[in-house]
Amino acid sequence: MEIDSRFLSTGLLLVATIIVAKLISAFIVPKSRKRVPPFVKGWPLVGGLVRFLKGPIFMLREEYPKLGSVFTLKLFHKNITFLIGPEVSAHFFKAPETDLSQQEVYQFNVPTFGPGVVFDVDYSVRQEQFRFFTEALRVNKLKSYVNQMVAEAEDYFSKWGPSGEVDLKYELEHLIILTASRCLLGREVRDKLFDDVSALFHDLDNGMLPISVLFPYLPIPAHKRRDQARKKLAEIFATIISSRKSAGKSEDDMLQCFIDSKYKDGRPTTEAEVTGLLIAALFAGQHTSSITSTWTGAYLLCNNQYLSAVQEEQKQLMEKHGDRVDHDVLAEMDVLYRCIKEALRLHPPLIMLLRSSHSDFSVTTREGKEYDIPKGHIIATSPAFANRLDHIFKDPERYDPDRFSVGREEDKVAGAFSYISFGGGRHGCLGEPFAYLQIKAIWTHLLRNFELELVSPFPEIDWNAMVVGVKGKVMVRYKRKVLSVNQ
Repeated sequence: MEIDSRFLSTGLLLVATIIVAKLISAFIVPKSRKRVPPFVKGWPLVGGLVRFLKGPIFMLREEYPKLGSVFTLKLFHKNITFLIGPEVSAHFFKAPETDLSQQEVYQFNVPTFGPGVVFDVDYSVRQEQFRFFTEALRVNKLKSYVNQMVAEAEDYFSKWGPSGEVDLKYELEHLIILTASRCLLGREVRDKLFDDVSALFHDLDNGMLPISVLFPYLPIPAHKRRDQARKKLAEIFATIISSRKSAGKSEDDMLQCFIDSKYKDGRPTTEAEVTGLLIAALFAGQHTSSITSTWTGAYLLCNNQYLSAVQEEQKQLMEKHGDRVDHDVLAEMDVLYRCIKEALRLHPPLIMLLRSSHSDFSVTTREGKEYDIPKGHIIATSPAFANRLDHIFKDPERYDPDRFSVGREEDKVAGAFSYISFGGGRHGCLGEPFAYLQIKAIWTHLLRNFELELVSPFPEIDWNAMVVGVKGKVMVRYKRKVLSVNQ
C-alpha cells in the first residue's frame, strides 16, 4: 500500500508539473509563441499547396480580407509568411542579407545563369557583381544605349508597310530582343549571330518552368535543352571575348563593361562570369520590358484621354528639340513616364518576391496588431497584390496615370514601399532606368509615326507564365502618319 501511495503521489506531482508548465508556457514565455501570424487553412501534409498552385494571387485575394496583411501558408515542411502592404513589408526590403537572404530561394536560377555568378556565390561576391551591373547602367552608359535603342526601333518599324494589322505583343517582343542584343550582348551578336543566340536564349527561357523552382535539375527534356543551350552560349561568348581582347577592341555595350570589370582585389572577371552576368541581365530585362511595353500600348489605345496627352507631350518636345530623340529628350517625357508606371502598377511582371529568414523579427500592421515571425520561414510579398490596395491607391483597378502627378503622388502615400513594381530597398531593380528608356524610345517612335487602333479585345493576364504577362494576341491596326506639331 505504501508503494502504491508513493506511485500515486509521484503521478500527481508529474501531472501538476505538466499543468504548471503549460500555464507558464501560455502566460509567461515568449510572446512569439502567442503572436505568430494566422495560418491559411489547407489540407494536412501538403498544407495550402493545392490553392497556391492554382495561383498565388487568387489565394491572396481570398485570404487577405479574412486574415489581414500578415499570414502564413504551409507548403509541406516549409512555412511561407506573406507581408502585404508597406506598413508590414519594410523589413522585407530593408533587412540585411544576414537576416533575409535571396540566395536560398532563388537557387533555381543557377542552372540558367551558370556557376560562379549571382545566386551561386556568397553575398560579398554577389555585391561586387551587382556593382558591375550598376557601373554598366550609369548615365553615361545609358546615353549610348539610348542611341542604339532609337536606331533599332527606327530600323524595325521601317519594315512595316503603309498600313496593316499586327500582333503588338509579338512585334514588341522581337524588337526588344533585338535591342537587348545590341545594347547588352554586343555588336557581334546583333550583326552576325542574332538568330543563333536568339534560339539558344529561347531554349534557356523554356527551361525555366514552374517545376524548375522545386526541382531545377530534374532530367526532363526542357532542362536538357536548357543545359545544352547554356553550354553553347558560353562557347559563343568565350570566342567573342577572346576576339575583343586579342584585337584590343572596345565597344559601347554591357558585354564590354563586364569584360573590363574588376573585383576589389584586382582580379578581372572570367569568361564564364561574363557569360553568366549577361544571361542574368537579359533574363531580368527582356520579358519585363516587352510585357510592360505591350500593356502600356493596350491601355493607351483604350484611353483616348491619355493617348491624347502623350501625343501632345510629343508635339511639345518636337517643337522644342525637333526630331532629336536621345537620353535627355526621353528624360523630359513625364506624361509617358506616368503612363508606363501605371501599366506597371497594374501588371508587374514579377508577382512574387521571396526571401529566406535567418533571424526572428516582428512586424506591426496598420491596425496595430503585432506579429512575430520565427527564423526559418520563407518571407514573401506580392507587387501584383500590394499595388492594388485600396487604402493606398484610389480606385485601384482603374488605369489612372495621373495618380503619380505632383499633388497626388499615391505611390508615396504610405511611405517608400507603397509602389513596389521594381522592388525596393537593398534589392531594388538595377535595370529600372534602362527599362523606362527602352519603353519610352519604342513608344516615342510609334506615337510620332503611326496612327494605332486596338482591334482585338483588351488583353487578359497570363497567370500561368513564370513572368506574368499578356495572354494571347494583341491585334493592332496601324497606318503611317507623321505626328505634326501643327495638328
